[in-house]
Amino acid sequence: MKNTLRAALAAVALSTSALAGAQTTLLNVSYDVAREFYKDINVAFAASYKKSTGKDIKVDQSHAGSSAQARAVADGLEADVVTFNTTTDVDFLAEKGVVAKDWRQKFPNGAAPTTSTMLFLVRNGNPKGIKDWDDLIKPGVQVVVVNPKTGGNGRLAYLAAWGYVRSKGGSDADAAEFVGKLYKNVPVLARGGRDATGVFLQRNIGDVLVTFESEVVSVNAEFGAGKVDAIHPSASIVAENPVAIVERTVNKKGTAAEAKAYLDFLYSPEGQEIAAKHNIRPRNEAVLKKYASAFKPIKLFNVSDYFGSLAEAQKVHFNDGGQFDKLYTVR
Repeated sequence: MKNTLRAALAAVALSTSALAGAQTTLLNVSYDVAREFYKDINVAFAASYKKSTGKDIKVDQSHAGSSAQARAVADGLEADVVTFNTTTDVDFLAEKGVVAKDWRQKFPNGAAPTTSTMLFLVRNGNPKGIKDWDDLIKPGVQVVVVNPKTGGNGRLAYLAAWGYVRSKGGSDADAAEFVGKLYKNVPVLARGGRDATGVFLQRNIGDVLVTFESEVVSVNAEFGAGKVDAIHPSASIVAENPVAIVERTVNKKGTAAEAKAYLDFLYSPEGQEIAAKHNIRPRNEAVLKKYASAFKPIKLFNVSDYFGSLAEAQKVHFNDGGQFDKLYTVR
């Protein structure tokens, strides 16, 4: 009897072990302020995948500054997919042979299922009366931004400020002067978007935080509603959120199909709805229209309008010795 029971228990253990081994686990390596969005995406995707295939799947997350994450993946972090906030970070991995050279052609909209833009978060009641970019260069206003050397959030904030001047008819020289004044009002450069939020709300540094539009939802969830007011400037930049399969990892693990299914889910109506609920702009026009009240009218310009491409902007502005290094002096 005991032997029979032991055999039965062993069979159950073996069966459980086989089931556990059958569950695929993916790693999504992403940027700092997207963690809450992908928590919701991962739960919804696992349910959708189970329903359509009958198989269990789990998605683990890793978050930090977008460029720091790209370097970590290049150095061996076994991401199945990357979901970044600037195309240059994916291009960096393509140059290393980690993702496909033609990664933009693998998914719709240049492999960017969502977009965002840069806005301002100010303390409740907006005590400094900040309404537009011009207010950020006033004496006595402290601006919290991400270091453009370490995070796409910081690069897009910089390019948004530069593009704002250009959108009003200013020259590159005018924009350089303006952005130089803005960074003189920056008391500390944050490592990534979530670090910047911590500097602003936990360390209580600064009068205004320049960050992605989606961050207001995360701030309200983490710190409670009413801590900040969201200010939409008169003009800002379109920030694409590119995604890619990490060929090096999926070829090794045999997870290419699952990784594609995961990124495809971001384009589905359900995935686009989740994005909208997190104040991330969906590409799906019907979903965007449904959530129109969440996305304030704002004059949006593209990177290509004033910088050619993000890759060109990287060379001119953010590589060592570029415009940013000339404008910003470490204090």
